[in-house]
Amino acid sequence: MPFELRPYPTETLSPKDARFQQGWNQSIAPLAERLGVKMVMPQVDPTPHTHLAHEGFRFAKEHGKGNEYVEAVLKEFWEQSKDIGSIDVLAEIASSVGLDKERFKDTLSERKYEPHHKQALKHAYYDAQITAVPTFFIGNRRVQGLHTKEALERILDEEESNSPS
Repeated sequence: MPFELRPYPTETLSPKDARFQQGWNQSIAPLAERLGVKMVMPQVDPTPHTHLAHEGFRFAKEHGKGNEYVEAVLKEFWEQSKDIGSIDVLAEIASSVGLDKERFKDTLSERKYEPHHKQALKHAYYDAQITAVPTFFIGNRRVQGLHTKEALERILDEEESNSPS
């Protein structure tokens, strides 16, 4: 289910913004280092809206490349600081995972998946009441934010023992 921190037309943050810098320096960078995940602070200024990337996912999923597309988009943004709000950049990414670049561009330009994306956001924000990333639903529990593997395993065990057999 999609989630956007600052959905269009909400203004996005500049990487130069003090809040962005604080979040990066105090949370994101140390966590990425601790987990051994390669990440660079995005240099795209302001940070891009992600609705087109989400709409591109629908195209990729329909063509059997959803997971590959998501991995490639995240890598290009977090490792290469690419502007994933640009149709041209997203089309290059789509092409790199084996999708038809021109059909992808045309589909995003036509905004074919905009209604589906807006409905999915509505569901995430209002129906599921997601307010943080990541959010997991385990049994009857909503689990928001980062948790250790052990904490998630404990929650899974608790929910399994509470479920009717």
